[in-house]
Order: sequence, then C-alpha cells, then structure tokens
Amino acid sequence: MTELIVIDHAPYGSWSGREGLDMAFSLAAFDQSCALLFSGAGVNWLRAGQQPNGLGQKSVAQNLGAAAIFGVEALYADARACQRYGLANDAIIGGVTLIAPDQTFMMGFEKVTFAG
Repeated sequence: MTELIVIDHAPYGSWSGREGLDMAFSLAAFDQSCALLFSGAGVNWLRAGQQPNGLGQKSVAQNLGAAAIFGVEALYADARACQRYGLANDAIIGGVTLIAPDQTFMMGFEKVTFAG
C-alpha cells in the first residue's frame, strides 16, 4: 500500500512543505510507495511559472518536476483548494491529478502523514 503525504502549507516562508517533499523523496528512494496531496495553501506549490528569486529561494517547480524520477507515484491536488486560490487547470504544473480528498480517497492509503 502507498503512504500519502499531505502538504497544506504555502511553498515559501516555512520549511514544513519542503520537509514533506523530502520525506516523500526519501521514502521513494527506498522503494516505499508514496504519493503527495496538496491541499489548502499547499496547492500554491503547483502554480506554474513561480518566480521566488525576490525571496532568496529556488522555485519549488524543479523539486516537483523530479518527483517521478525519485519514484513518487502521484501528485494530487484538492480541486476545491485550487479553485479557492485561483488555480485553473492551465495555471497548474503538469502531472497533477485534481481530486476531492474525501474519506473514501484517504482510505485508499495505508498511512496518511501531514507535513508540518
């Protein structure tokens, strides 16, 4: 079964989301099945064309682009949160599946971990 890691923090200003991403990469590197779900402010990780240079940080898009290479099985986004944060389908990076993270969805995972 797969472990789901939920990132619900904005991509910049806190290390919580990055720690969740590192956790997913570490699990995948050791052949542990994992997927990422972005919800709440965390959907902003998925915004295409980010320019965080003014914040003195690198874009998270490069990290997410490596998820499949590291072995992360899937990237999910809470469709309602995307709508709330103004993320239309064409404003989201590729490879993300929009879902409604209800109880049935969550029960499909052996373990659910919230980053931060």
